[in-house]
Amino acid sequence: MMLVLAAGAAAHPGVGIVEDSRGNVYFTDLKQVWRRSPDGKTVVVVPGVHTHELHMDAQDNLYGEHLWYEGERIDKWGHRVWRLSADGKLEDVIPAREGFLQNYSFVRDAASNMYWADRAGTGSIRKRLPDGRVVTVASGGFHDIRWMTAHAGGTIYLIDQGKLKRVAPDGRVDTLTAELRQGWFDRTNQHALMGLAVDSAHNVYIANFTDRRVYKVTPAGEVTVAAQSRLPWSPVGVLISRRGELLVLEGAAAAARVTTGRTSRGGGPGRP
Repeated sequence: MMLVLAAGAAAHPGVGIVEDSRGNVYFTDLKQVWRRSPDGKTVVVVPGVHTHELHMDAQDNLYGEHLWYEGERIDKWGHRVWRLSADGKLEDVIPAREGFLQNYSFVRDAASNMYWADRAGTGSIRKRLPDGRVVTVASGGFHDIRWMTAHAGGTIYLIDQGKLKRVAPDGRVDTLTAELRQGWFDRTNQHALMGLAVDSAHNVYIANFTDRRVYKVTPAGEVTVAAQSRLPWSPVGVLISRRGELLVLEGAAAAARVTTGRTSRGGGPGRP
């Protein structure tokens, strides 16, 4: 069932799709952020922002980024991080600055710990606690860390060179599956595997952009197809709603939309 359709942007798609405590669904199309209310009304809530990821905290504050490029002659990137509060106030939490976003992430667990990938050397997963302390969760053994998500209890799931890896809260790292990229094009495209989501049973859902499928991976590593997009659409992001539904963010040229997939029985939300 299609939930919403909105104008968007081509090129590298965004993966951001989140839900607040009232059942409003927010998603990015790289030009703005949209909100679909439970009654089906869809409006732009944050215009003019190029953000790939979103985060919704326990107080229904929405976070995202605005990333821009000033042209090949200058070759200058810039970014800022914004917050839309539950009462509708929009403000920057990180002011505009040069370069890419570093040491900050939109991946959080239920305890408000923030996780991000430090890609220097063999790579590591870092965590910032609510009191500001930064610790290393896991180090070494990574090759090309891409999108990641956090279970409410602090287990991290991430894509590393086309493999789905699990990082336990104590730092143990294991590979759940390497069977996520099917065609030759997938195997040469580092952006083939995009947004991830995890449910309460630790089933992981992964959007495969080039294969036009959402894969479900069980804790034992079993892989099945949970949803499939039809031309010209491809899945780019996933969300397990508070009702336990699998919501799929799809992209196609200059558009984005949200559709409903399926989950396993008992697989409720695994997000904060």
